[in-house]
Amino acid sequence: MRRNDREVTDWNEILGIVQRCELCHIAFHGEEYPYVVPLNFGFETRDKQLFLYFHGAAEGRKHELLRKNPKVAFVMEHMQGISGPENGIACRCSAFYESVMGEGTLEYIHGEEKIAALRCLMRHYAADSPAPSHFDSAVLQKTAVLRLAVHSLTAKRHT
Repeated sequence: MRRNDREVTDWNEILGIVQRCELCHIAFHGEEYPYVVPLNFGFETRDKQLFLYFHGAAEGRKHELLRKNPKVAFVMEHMQGISGPENGIACRCSAFYESVMGEGTLEYIHGEEKIAALRCLMRHYAADSPAPSHFDSAVLQKTAVLRLAVHSLTAKRHT
């Protein structure tokens, strides 16, 4: 990392950043170019390993690319604002943000793991609401749920 002064290494601080992020961008290996998709996500940790969960339609380009290569990269960010130019100097503008980026292996999950992952997504976006007691089985059949086992990550903050 070029700006070591902005690196975040404390595990709990990194998880705090992940919690504040609203979207996760996944980069798949495309044919000629990478293919990047913004997705809603949930997350959990086990023994200091981060797992990200995603859901969506069970068809489309990301699924075609995933079946060819499950290794992906990701980035998520929490923008806090931008400072304007100081004394009219454009180079003095700066973005204030927190971000986490990394790599891992993406896989489909099914059955009870799928339900647990969907609950994890709900906790991320609706932490103040009661946990759902059930999911519509017709919708579940059409929904793909993916788990990203994160193998490496870095985090950065400029506040």
